[in-house]
Amino acid sequence: MTSDHGQTAQTFASIGIDIGKDVFHIVGFDAAGRIVLRKKFKRLALESELAKLAPSIVGLEACLSAHFVSRTLRRLGHTPRIIPAIYVKPFIKGQKNDYNDAEAIAEAALRPNLRVVQEKTQDQLDLQALHRVRARLVSRRTATINQIRAFLIEHGIAVRTGANALRRSLFAILENRADELSPRMSDLIVGLYEDWLWLDERIETLTGEIEQVSHREANCKRLMSVPGIGPIISTAVVAAIGTGEAFERGRDFGAWLGPSRSSDASPSAAAGTCARSSSKRPMSF
Repeated sequence: MTSDHGQTAQTFASIGIDIGKDVFHIVGFDAAGRIVLRKKFKRLALESELAKLAPSIVGLEACLSAHFVSRTLRRLGHTPRIIPAIYVKPFIKGQKNDYNDAEAIAEAALRPNLRVVQEKTQDQLDLQALHRVRARLVSRRTATINQIRAFLIEHGIAVRTGANALRRSLFAILENRADELSPRMSDLIVGLYEDWLWLDERIETLTGEIEQVSHREANCKRLMSVPGIGPIISTAVVAAIGTGEAFERGRDFGAWLGPSRSSDASPSAAAGTCARSSSKRPMSF
């Protein structure tokens, strides 16, 4: 372990950072593979502590705030590597704790052919946040519509499939079949319909923001030149992968994205691909 005074002169083969909510743990290796740095500090001291270290390869596990820490490291002259957790796990030795995690990250960062996560810009993170908020609101709207349908069917009232069919017929149902619904249930359904209208407005606002970004961003414009790709898909892809530099070829991007529902691939081949991709990949944008 080095002293604070000696850290400015100490060089490291790699450094691993275990990112916590309030406390960071760091472990550093020298060229011989010995641990020469083992320290923890508060999140507020992140920049001042990292500024004391000589520029090094710094590994960090892909997690919340990893991109912020990566940009901070790069600004201080370090070479950050955001590593997926699956590639860190084989290097963990002994009991799992914060220092052992940081040591495993430092070891993983030394691998020459390691696949790392591409660092996101602030604009990408903002765009990703737009998509996540919109996706949550769309999910809430669907749940609200389904709850209205459930309350109606419990009273023997079935409505045709589709949100528009429910919207057009809802108040006619409340008026014409008032004898089948209690006043309290009618009030609840009206309240849910008001929630539905508010969600529509919020979703429309966010969709408009996303469309504005798609018309300003050159990479989005390039993607929208492909038939079938519009503002939502183009901005989601740019938010997730930027310019796509992390992929060596187009088929790598296809494998990451996963097969479509209408894929002509055989069931066994499709299952093999799906096993390594997330069924919720679009929502991860």
